[in-house]
Amino acid sequence: MGTAHTGFCPVYRAIGVLQEKWVLHIVRALLDGEKGFNELARAVGGCNSATLTQRLEHLESLGLIGKRTEETQGKLARSVYTLTPAGRELQGVIDAIGTWGRAHLSQEETETDCAPARSA
Repeated sequence: MGTAHTGFCPVYRAIGVLQEKWVLHIVRALLDGEKGFNELARAVGGCNSATLTQRLEHLESLGLIGKRTEETQGKLARSVYTLTPAGRELQGVIDAIGTWGRAHLSQEETETDCAPARSA
């Protein structure tokens, strides 16, 4: 029988943040460098614009990503997203997930849309 969760547990809280759909995909995409909204949407794949906007705002409020606006000649301003130092620290989490996936999932399950793991 489990016990009720009481008090602050950093693991519990971190899992709560990272389990949100698309969060780790966003982090993984930004580990390769800053991206504009459309470029990020393509890199993440399958996430609708409203959900992506919500996730980006949440990650920004947590201090994991930064957003800046680039002025462009005669066009709408472009939002550019980048990981903060705290966000870049998630490289180890992504690497650990990759290591686990290679060890425990079949090739058919892991080869879809998988870029090589980046070394820090």
